[in-house]
Amino acid sequence: MKRAWPAARFDKILRRVERKFLLDDSTTYKCVGVRWYGNGAFVRESLLGMDIARKQQWTIRKGDVVYNKLFAWKGAFAVADDAVDGCIVSDKFPTYQHNETLVDLRFLSWFFRIPGLAQQAQDLSKGAAAISKLTLNPPQFWDMEIPLPPLSEQHRIMACIEELSAKVEEARALRRQAAKEATALTAATLYAATGRATAGGCLADVLAGKPHNGWSARCDNLESGTPVLSLAAVTGFHYRAAAFKRTSLLPTGREDSFLHTGDLLITRSNTPELVGHAAIYDGHPSPCLYPDLMMRLDVVDAKAEKRFVWYWLQTRTVRAFIAKNAKGTSPTMKKIAQGTVMAIPFPSHLGMPEQRRIVAYLDGLQAKVDALKKLQTDTAAELDALLPSILDKAFKGEL
Repeated sequence: MKRAWPAARFDKILRRVERKFLLDDSTTYKCVGVRWYGNGAFVRESLLGMDIARKQQWTIRKGDVVYNKLFAWKGAFAVADDAVDGCIVSDKFPTYQHNETLVDLRFLSWFFRIPGLAQQAQDLSKGAAAISKLTLNPPQFWDMEIPLPPLSEQHRIMACIEELSAKVEEARALRRQAAKEATALTAATLYAATGRATAGGCLADVLAGKPHNGWSARCDNLESGTPVLSLAAVTGFHYRAAAFKRTSLLPTGREDSFLHTGDLLITRSNTPELVGHAAIYDGHPSPCLYPDLMMRLDVVDAKAEKRFVWYWLQTRTVRAFIAKNAKGTSPTMKKIAQGTVMAIPFPSHLGMPEQRRIVAYLDGLQAKVDALKKLQTDTAAELDALLPSILDKAFKGEL
């Protein structure tokens, strides 16, 4: 049954609190930010006082209500917790204390996550619509409203929300576990299917020549430009057709940088975990260029099944080889050279019939895993929408 609760302005349940102080140049301070859509306050960075331009700052305490004036229209409201107690905020983050006889802090914290709060803040904000100009100043903050039932009803509502939220999180955890198990199943099956294939040769045995680097294009993202794949297009050993930018330039003298359906690509530069990931271009978008950070592998059809090569590049044998041979001074970015790719261990002796058998088996498994992952993605979207729906009903008096 829907309950009609009176709306209370923020100036009836909150009072401004200002703990001003001047920074000491030699002291390190933890600076607080507020996440969008009611997702809490956090320590954004730690800085020496000398590195903070404005010397007057404010202390935030556990239990304070805080918001970001510049991003209130994105729902940047929070109740401060232990993680930010005693940290500092600038004048862009006004702080308040609540009237505990009228409102419970947990009730406020859940209210800050309702879908309509950001719109209410946007309607009250002043300035241009540009991302750094639309501002909810303290005088307008007082005009915001919250449905305010008696404390006993607030406690009942919070108990309902927290019980349902726990069930949603439990469902999320189960979905994450299922996703991990699906990935582990693929890896285990891949190992089982190729485990009997000893890598007596190298990848060069089945290539028509050296891998071809792509073209380093300047991307201006004009709508009429030619698509150029980004590294994300082959992340996770799956091709992602939507991962591209655009360039209005043409690769004069480098026409070989245009892709053809079925081309096998491998990344030559990425993080240690992602360098050497490979995928097969499916013909979309077309025409399409591949970047200098990738190489195209020309597999000789009479010597190897391209999909077998793609599967083989995912094996533990290859991943260990790439991890050992990737170079680079940066710990977060590694590269593999053409020679390294050609030297990748490969079961060159394995006949085409056996390769095709392995590919057919793995393709069948992959189809099932892909269907499971799609179901998991759909379920994740439903779970993400469930809590906002619960909160919307709760603060409308329908829970």
